[in-house]
Amino acid sequence: MATATYPPPPPYYRLYKDYLQNPKSAPEPPPPIEGTYVCFGSNYTTDDVLPTLEEQGVRQLYPKGPNIDFKKELRSLNRELQLHILELADVLVERPSQYARRVEEISLIFKNLHHLLNSLRPHQARATLFHILELQIQRRKQVVEDIKRSRSSMMRTAITEYLS
Repeated sequence: MATATYPPPPPYYRLYKDYLQNPKSAPEPPPPIEGTYVCFGSNYTTDDVLPTLEEQGVRQLYPKGPNIDFKKELRSLNRELQLHILELADVLVERPSQYARRVEEISLIFKNLHHLLNSLRPHQARATLFHILELQIQRRKQVVEDIKRSRSSMMRTAITEYLS
């Protein structure tokens, strides 16, 4: 029985055999998936919505509503986390059998911190995109200036060569 090191290509490669002569001969790509789909046995959705902590079965430690002061709440949760970690160290020294409750409280704080940070992801993505676009504009302006300088330098050289 002979085996190949690499498997043969999938049969649909034949659909692209005339692509170099006629690029329109290739089939159109499939449309984007909308709604829910199954991947590796799990259901996923194309809607990019962050589920609330309540939907995840987690108690929310910061105020609800659209006008959340993220900086204040993150600092508050960070301080609370530090306090709980110190309390956990104290409990581990004095009453080691009671550590589980402290660990659950720390886990709850981490989940709230994580949710707050994930709420900021769209803003971060927008700010990153603006920054990238600004850098591209600066680079293009620099390239245009370099071309103008090179052009004027060549024109001066050509004029001096022509006049001499």
